[in-house]
Amino acid sequence: MKKGEVREGTVERVDFPNKGIVPCEGGWCVVKNALPGQKISYRVSKARKGKAEGRLLEVLEKSPLEAGSPCPHFGICGGCTYISLPYEKQLEIKSGQVKKLLDQVLEGQKTPYIYEGIKESPAPYGYRNKMEFSFGDEVKDGPLALGMHKRGSFYDIATVRECRIVDEDYQKILGCVLDYFSERNVSFFHRLRHEGYLRHLLVRKGAKTGEILIALVTTTQERHDLGPFREALLDLELDGKIVGILHTKNDSNADVVRNDGTEILYGQDYFYEELLGLRFKISEFSFFQTNTYGAEVLYQTARDYIGLAGGRNVKGKVVFDLYSGTGTIAQMMAENAEKVIGVEIVEEAVEAARENARMNGLGNCEFIAGDVLKVLDEIEERPDFILLDPPRDGVHPKALRKIIDYGVDRLIYISCKPTSLVRDLEVFLENGYEVERATAVDQFPWTGNVEVVCLLSKLKSDKHIDVELKMDELDLTATKNKAAYEEVKKYILT
Repeated sequence: MKKGEVREGTVERVDFPNKGIVPCEGGWCVVKNALPGQKISYRVSKARKGKAEGRLLEVLEKSPLEAGSPCPHFGICGGCTYISLPYEKQLEIKSGQVKKLLDQVLEGQKTPYIYEGIKESPAPYGYRNKMEFSFGDEVKDGPLALGMHKRGSFYDIATVRECRIVDEDYQKILGCVLDYFSERNVSFFHRLRHEGYLRHLLVRKGAKTGEILIALVTTTQERHDLGPFREALLDLELDGKIVGILHTKNDSNADVVRNDGTEILYGQDYFYEELLGLRFKISEFSFFQTNTYGAEVLYQTARDYIGLAGGRNVKGKVVFDLYSGTGTIAQMMAENAEKVIGVEIVEEAVEAARENARMNGLGNCEFIAGDVLKVLDEIEERPDFILLDPPRDGVHPKALRKIIDYGVDRLIYISCKPTSLVRDLEVFLENGYEVERATAVDQFPWTGNVEVVCLLSKLKSDKHIDVELKMDELDLTATKNKAAYEEVKKYILT
């Protein structure tokens, strides 16, 4: 096999997140965005002994698993991977991917872990509560487009007027905005020339409240009267209600939504959403789970695991919620905990967390802005329970060392990238922890992404377990004097 060679093959399986495995002589080739059972042609991009990488050129024969896509943009838009499969088959693939990764790292555990499979999204279609659309063109010098990047392309944009992972309000807003600026021949920002005006359209909608926040992101290279644009949006007949229209300036050359200043064109710069009985105020750039109903499944799973933690919960305990975002899960544990301390590096998210906790009447939540690695050295309290919900790259190795040094009996790890999760689990296992149980949650239907919740426990000798049982019998675990508790425990052990 040589680089540049065009070959054909049948996809045997798909490894996380979207790596199609195609057998070939002496090994296999990894081809992204292919489905199990498809016969494909691909161009070899890297060739090593026993393993190669290739770029998908054409699907020669559909997979026997495919049932037809309900989305006309599938295969062109780079957003979805599995939308041509029945939902149950997609769940089966994702669950298998997660279990395979966990089994590889947990095979040496003294006690077998319990894998509980995958929990489906309550709404497989129209589930997104946030979309960031890009302006551009579908072909060089073509008409204005607004939507998602084409599959495998950094520059070309596919207009997605009928996208199925959002509801009809998003589709109507996208169509309105694209038609408005197309009719006026307004330029978009060219990523190579760094010239032009239109950059992104950000739409956020509360699945529970129906409140909609819209932000048009542009450069400052041109000036346009956006009054008619605002009125065009407000004239739309929507199921939800527009509560804010914003104009955000961004002159960065990078292809990201950045805020160099925001003007409120209508209403307010935030909206409200509800999650498991709590209310959250969300701004343009606030982090919030993008699938509201799926997030309730995810967080309820974490709640259930807390209840399963050796028959104990967080009542009367100090809980650390590390990488806490806007404090959603911290606030869900606050009702039972003595105190919850959330740590998050994004200052805006921390301010939102504090405001949301006040709004929900939770006085036992403290949110600290800063890097987990540094903040852990500054917190005087020691946790009784830790919840980790890190970004996609997982926990920083030095921060992971500090977390392990607390020696908590049990902790919960929520991951949005299973490959990062298993890398961190290896370190936990090396330091005396085991995974008790794990569950996958389909937060992102039709894409290659999946969330995983793991309950970890620290290995103990029979003597330690016997001591804890005695302490429970004496009802000493409920004492408010933690120093006395530790002294009694030490006395029984010696």
